[in-house]
Amino acid sequence: MTALLVVLGVVAAVVVLGGLWLVATANRLDRLHVRMDAGWAALDSALARRAVVARTVAASVLPGEEGEALRAAAAGAESAPRPERELAENELTRLLAELDRGGLPGPLADELTDAEERVVIARRVYNDAVRDALALRRRRRVRYFRLAGRARQPEYFEIAEPDLTTAASRPTPVTTARVLLVDEAGRVLLFQARDVGTVESFWLPVGGVAAEGEDLRTAAVRALRAETAVEPDPGELVGPVWRRRVRYSSEGRPYEGDEWYFLTELDGARPRIDPAAFAEPGVSSVGDHRWWSAAELRDCAEPVYPLQLGELLPGLLAAGWDGRLRSVR
Repeated sequence: MTALLVVLGVVAAVVVLGGLWLVATANRLDRLHVRMDAGWAALDSALARRAVVARTVAASVLPGEEGEALRAAAAGAESAPRPERELAENELTRLLAELDRGGLPGPLADELTDAEERVVIARRVYNDAVRDALALRRRRRVRYFRLAGRARQPEYFEIAEPDLTTAASRPTPVTTARVLLVDEAGRVLLFQARDVGTVESFWLPVGGVAAEGEDLRTAAVRALRAETAVEPDPGELVGPVWRRRVRYSSEGRPYEGDEWYFLTELDGARPRIDPAAFAEPGVSSVGDHRWWSAAELRDCAEPVYPLQLGELLPGLLAAGWDGRLRSVR
């Protein structure tokens, strides 16, 4: 009798533990299906947004047959049933990849890039959920006990991902020679600049983009002459004392800036300032110019580039340049 009770107890324990395992597995599978459905909803939303942006591009920029083809592809992607969705989205991806983004308005180019990035992210999140759900559903005990119930078999969404590293989206390298033009009071000349489509202003030293093959000192003197009418001998410039590397975008185009800073001090003569001569990517207009002391730079509410200008300039003027090139932000 005792042996029978022991056997029944063991069987009952096995049944209970097995039941608990099945319940836990079923709950986990249900959560994976919920995650997969949420992933598909996010992917469907990202694809729909891309189609809307594509139609906007076609309507506002592209002429004739090219615009009509893009509009048709966007409409087809939005209305295609699930079995045909991948083909329709791939056609839209192909047409967008052939698009010359350099001719798009900056905000529209940025919105299109953002929409494509969201498609890539949403697709990967959805496919990750599908992978995890399939891995659990393929287990023998899950199939034997039909824990998935009547839930549909998960399917990957296989489309060609937009190439986010096309020539239009790769940063354009820009080498700039800048001059810290300092007056007899130790103040540095800065220009107040703005970019296209923004109201915020920022302050920059004298400078200009170096032409291909142009020496940095020559480029610095050229910019100094154009913007201030000051023209020192290239050999008289001190430095380069600082170097700043920065990534930024202007009118929808990314740039990778490499800025080299030289120092020169005025001997008392006032330069003739010409803000209109200040021309470089990221600057659409120059509204003002001003001589700044280090203390004023540190208290300035607007961005000043380089960010460490107010911190490092006093030491550079007091001790002179020690011959070392320093990286600044």
